[in-house]
Amino acid sequence: MSASTTTAARHQGVVTLALIAAFMVFVDGTIVNLTLAQLSSHLHASRSELEWAVNAYTLSFAAVMLGAGAITDTLGAKRAFVAGLLVFTASSAVCAAAPSMPVLDFARLVQGAGSALLLPSALVLATASATDEQARHRLVGWWAAAGGVGMAAGPLLGGALVALADWRAVFAVNVVIGIPAVLWSIRSMPATARGGRRLDVVGLGCATALIGGLVFALVQAPAQGWSSPGVVAAVALAVVGLVGFVRAERSSRVPLLPPGVYSDRGFVATAVQGALFNFAFYGLLFAMSLMLQQGRGLGALVSGLLFLPLTGLISVGSVCAAPLARRIGRPAVLGIGQAVLTATFVLVAWAGTSTALWPLILALVPAGFSSGLLVPTMTSRSIAAVQPALHGAASAVFNTSRQIGAAIGVAAFGPLLGATHNLREGFTTCVLIGAAATAVALLLTALTARTARTTA
Repeated sequence: MSASTTTAARHQGVVTLALIAAFMVFVDGTIVNLTLAQLSSHLHASRSELEWAVNAYTLSFAAVMLGAGAITDTLGAKRAFVAGLLVFTASSAVCAAAPSMPVLDFARLVQGAGSALLLPSALVLATASATDEQARHRLVGWWAAAGGVGMAAGPLLGGALVALADWRAVFAVNVVIGIPAVLWSIRSMPATARGGRRLDVVGLGCATALIGGLVFALVQAPAQGWSSPGVVAAVALAVVGLVGFVRAERSSRVPLLPPGVYSDRGFVATAVQGALFNFAFYGLLFAMSLMLQQGRGLGALVSGLLFLPLTGLISVGSVCAAPLARRIGRPAVLGIGQAVLTATFVLVAWAGTSTALWPLILALVPAGFSSGLLVPTMTSRSIAAVQPALHGAASAVFNTSRQIGAAIGVAAFGPLLGATHNLREGFTTCVLIGAAATAVALLLTALTARTARTTA
C-alpha cells in the first residue's frame, strides 16, 4: 500500500471518528428524555430532578464550550479530542451505575464537559483534510448532519434501549462505543499541530463562571423563584464572571473570544437563531416525552416510535440541506425551514389537544424535515463567517448559544407543563411558545438578508 493511500485511509478514519463523536454528543442531549418515566419510578425523581437529568448535561456543556474552542485551537485538535472522549466515556460509565439522582446528575455534569471538549475538536479534525473551500464546506455539512441525525435519533434509541433493557443501557452504550474510539484515537489518529495562540486561563475561568451561573439561574428560577438563595448566588457568580471576562478580554493579547468571531453580524444572528431553535426543539422533546408517557400512559418504546416522524425526517432534511443551500443559498434555506417549523409548531399544539394520536404524528413530519434543514445550514453558515484558524472558536460560540437555548427551553417548559392531570393543556402552551421562538428566528433571517442586500 502506497504512502498516499495510507494517508488517505487515515484521513477517512479521522473524519469517520469525528462524525461518530458529533453523533454521540448530540444523541446524549436528547436520548435521556425517554428515560424520564423510569427515572421517576426507579430513582424516585421529582419533576425538578427530571429536568436536571437533562439540564445537568446542558449546563456544563454550555459553560465549558466556549473555553473548549480555545483549548482546541491552543493545544491541538487531537489532544482535546482524546481528553474529551476519555471524560465522556468515563462519566457515561458512572451514569450507567448511578444509585441515586444526585450521583446521576453529577455524572451528567461531567459528561457535558467531556462533550464540550469533543465537539469543536471533532469539527477541526473533520475539516483538517480539506484541500479547498468547497471540500471544507462539504465536510462541515457532513459533521453538522451527523450531529443532526444524533439529535434526531436520541428519542427512538432511548425508547428502544429502555424497552429492551432499562434506563442504564442508555448510558452503557456510550462506554461500548467510547472505549474502542479512545484506543483508536491514541494509536492511529495523526498528531495535530498546536495553535499559535496561548490559552487565556483567566478569560476561560471567567467565561465558565459567567455561562454556568447564568444557565443555572435560568434553570432554577422558574421552580424556586428569582429571590431564592441558590438563584441569587448563581446570578452573582454570572455577574462576577461577566466583569472578569470583559476585563480579561480587553487586556489579553490572545483573547478567548477573538474579534474575528463576533464582528460579523451574520454570525451573531446565526448564533441567536441557534439558541432560539434549541429552545423550541429541546423544550418540545422534554414536554412531549412527559405528555406521552405520563399524560397518555404510553410505554417508552411506543413513545420513541411516535417520535419517528420527527426524528426520521430530521435525518432526511440534514442530508438535503447542503445540496439545497448550494442551489438557492443558505439564507433561503433558513427562511424556508424556519417558516415551515413555525407553522408546524402551531399544528403540533393543535394536534396535542386531540384524543387521537394520528394528528400529532402527521404534524411532526414537516417539523422534522424543516429541523433537519436548519441544523446543518446554521452550523455551516456560522463557520463560513470566520477564517479557518478560528473555526474552533466559532464552533464553540455557536454551540454555546445553542446549549443555553436548550437549557432555557427545558427549564421553562417543565413548570409550564403543570401537574400530571393537566399535561395536555400545558403541552399546548409550551409548543405555542416554541412557535413564537422560531418566528423570531425567521424575522432575524429576513433582517440579515435585507442588510446583506443593502450592503451589496
